[in-house]
Amino acid sequence: MSDNQKQARTLEGRVISNKMNKTVTVLIERQVQHGLLGKIIRRSTKLHAQDDLGANEGDVVRIAECRPLSKTKHHRVVEIVTRAAV
Repeated sequence: MSDNQKQARTLEGRVISNKMNKTVTVLIERQVQHGLLGKIIRRSTKLHAQDDLGANEGDVVRIAECRPLSKTKHHRVVEIVTRAAV
């Protein structure tokens, strides 16, 4: 890796929609601690990702940041970690 290239940030999440052409919606869940109470709470983020691998709903996928591909899409599916049970 040369000096001017960065390592792409990767995230893991579950596909919740694949109804678009070559695009999937991925739900990223994380656990954070509440600032005042200290209780662990769940936070989630939905991201659109370019899908050339054919991921289906329920699959766990790894996505990486890339250049903006559309107005809302700036991630790419790198691999399908686990397939959903049919």
